[in-house]
Amino acid sequence: MISASVTLTQPLGNHRQFVATSGTGHHFLLDDAAGNTGAKPIELVAIALAGCTAFDVIGILRKKRQQVTGYEVKVEADQTPNPPQVFAEVRIHHIVTGTDVSPQALEDAIKLSEEKYCSVGAMVKLSAELHTTFEIVPAMETALVGA
Repeated sequence: MISASVTLTQPLGNHRQFVATSGTGHHFLLDDAAGNTGAKPIELVAIALAGCTAFDVIGILRKKRQQVTGYEVKVEADQTPNPPQVFAEVRIHHIVTGTDVSPQALEDAIKLSEEKYCSVGAMVKLSAELHTTFEIVPAMETALVGA
């Protein structure tokens, strides 16, 4: 079971800032655009999607013995104009740095994440069209600058 709670930080004020607590005891701030002290709840969905697919992809790449030295997932989401303003289109971009990383291995890992493993992606796909891209950046040899 997944659990969480959110608690209003200033009950007597006009702010909409909350402290979120995950079922595993982790805390973070939620806020709206006016307060701007924490992520908006919808931003957490985008972060969750990036994190979910990142966990899957790096795990698969490591099983395939790919030499990954860096990895980043970027997500951009367009929302519908009217409430509840769900995601309509999501762009996911994987940037993998490494030595001799196989494009086919990366493509296969992303596909497995999208089609089988990523629970957040499965939920987001109910309202949004997902577009995924990737790039592989060769790892650079350590160089001395100005030497």
